[in-house]
Amino acid sequence: MCGIAGHVTADHRPVDARLVAAMGDSLRHRGPDDQGLYINGSVGLAHRRLSILDLSPAGRQPMFNDAGTIGIAFNGEIYNYEELRGRLRSPRAFRSRTDTEVLLALYEDYGVECLPLLRGMFAVAIWDEPRRRLVLARDRLGKKPLFYSADHRGLRFASELKALLLDGPAPSVDPLAVHHYLTFQYVPTPRTIFHGLRKLPPGHVLVYEQGKVSESAYWSPRYDEKQAERSEADCKEEFLALLTESVKLRLASDVPLGAFLSGGADSSTVVAIMSRLTGQPIKTFSIGFKETGFNELPYAREVAARFGTEHHEFIVEPSALDILPKLVRVYDEPFADASAIPTYYVSQLSRQFVTVALNGDGGDELLAGYPRYHLTPFDRMSARYLPASIRERLAGPLAHLPFGASGLGRVRNRLERALAPFSRTYLTRIAYFLPEEKRQLYTSDFRDSVRGQDSFALLDGWFEQAQASDLLDQVVSVDTRSYLPDDLLVKVDRATMAHGLEARSPFLDHRLVEFCASLPAHMKVRAGQGKYLLKAAMRGTLPDRLLDREKMGFAVPLDRWFREECREFVHDTLLSARALQRGYFEPVQLRAMVEQRQGGQGGYGACAYALLMLELWHREYVDRRAA
Repeated sequence: MCGIAGHVTADHRPVDARLVAAMGDSLRHRGPDDQGLYINGSVGLAHRRLSILDLSPAGRQPMFNDAGTIGIAFNGEIYNYEELRGRLRSPRAFRSRTDTEVLLALYEDYGVECLPLLRGMFAVAIWDEPRRRLVLARDRLGKKPLFYSADHRGLRFASELKALLLDGPAPSVDPLAVHHYLTFQYVPTPRTIFHGLRKLPPGHVLVYEQGKVSESAYWSPRYDEKQAERSEADCKEEFLALLTESVKLRLASDVPLGAFLSGGADSSTVVAIMSRLTGQPIKTFSIGFKETGFNELPYAREVAARFGTEHHEFIVEPSALDILPKLVRVYDEPFADASAIPTYYVSQLSRQFVTVALNGDGGDELLAGYPRYHLTPFDRMSARYLPASIRERLAGPLAHLPFGASGLGRVRNRLERALAPFSRTYLTRIAYFLPEEKRQLYTSDFRDSVRGQDSFALLDGWFEQAQASDLLDQVVSVDTRSYLPDDLLVKVDRATMAHGLEARSPFLDHRLVEFCASLPAHMKVRAGQGKYLLKAAMRGTLPDRLLDREKMGFAVPLDRWFREECREFVHDTLLSARALQRGYFEPVQLRAMVEQRQGGQGGYGACAYALLMLELWHREYVDRRAA
């Protein structure tokens, strides 16, 4: 695992070597073992290395071909690199045992067409001197991040935003990024919190040539290519075979290796397979809370005992909020997934014992594990499916029904849900702040700056682009292209990399993703139970009480913390003079919301955390730089 950064000027002027070196140094935490710098005229590449395979100097980057004409800076792992040696069109004498050198050779033979051959997680930069072009690419699911900016001075790229912020004055904050952040808890790709800085989407390649940028997708999951009807036994067999192969590939390492163990079905499955493949105790790491409703440690302990792991635990307490200013610097953007707190601590714990940790990320997206995937008949009667003639007949009588929780009020609510596109219904399930809540909070100036830009419309677009006909597949597709890469994978990448720890996700092998996308809905959700196929496949291997319990998720007891131990901290931060003068929120409305919810009226923790991280981010990235 590594950090990469670089700069290619647009007009052949010499690149600023000190800037490129500083960009690389800012990523030291991603690669504490080694560093490399290449400067040649208008091109600069920087690399920080976390040594996993071939720990010798032969694996140092940036790495060049024998002719010195093509160079690569690579972050990630190509798990099938040994197999890909056989796909090369001419024999080569390799200087190292690294996947980086194989990828460099593949590019020489195939150009950007080599990307579909890769099986792994990666962000890669390739400088092609004969063509005077820079190629940037990101893995299919978005495990590894890649940011860039392009203007009259050229193109700059980096593994994290902090490296790009070293180049001149700080860009201005994008109000639309703030607007969408308050809805989704993250800034959706391709935007970043700053004007002019962008994220390369997952499964995309960018080519910078003659001062011009071109982006294209080389992969996206399809859910409309279903397999012929197969028995459940056949599906279980192939699923377990693919997952086992995926875990086996991710056990390749020249450094100590372990696993995150939450106590849920996904991470427990990975631990079970790892134990069988290695035949020896593996190191497992778990995080818990004193609050019973949020603590999964008893389940993790049961799995650890069953498979004889070397188990380690850490209890997160309210004082963990002291870490928030550090998390702001770790994530670079406002990021409101509070499970980043325990993820940071479990990464810190794990790094004391291992350099690589496998996890269960992706299982919920593959096999519809979230409760919000349990669709009702009213969901399926959404405007996407309901004929226009029926919608028109219902619209008139609907207007005369009363609002409220009475019988007729509930009828009206359900019919309104049926008449609206499902994406609107879905957003109410996942949004932190709904549109009407944001309108009440916003100042008139901020409201004007985002007028006509609806987070609903953004979600509508994702649903329209989903390559799926079944509604469940559409929802899974939307989450796989948004929530998964912009929230879950960001959370784990930054938290693990902050400690020089590599995270590997067997469920996110693209062959397994494609297989699960081809399954019918009843193999994913059955009788109101998500992840049906996984649980059926692991029955008898994992405890029934673990497989049958309701999904808990990696939740944090924010409501209690914010109303009790951390009450003053939250109140004083959100209602400070600095916060009230940002220009986003009406002070009277913000004060009323904070004080009402601290008093117990409505859900508080998630919304307060989003506002808290936004304010702390401004103090670090706006106020500090301005000073």
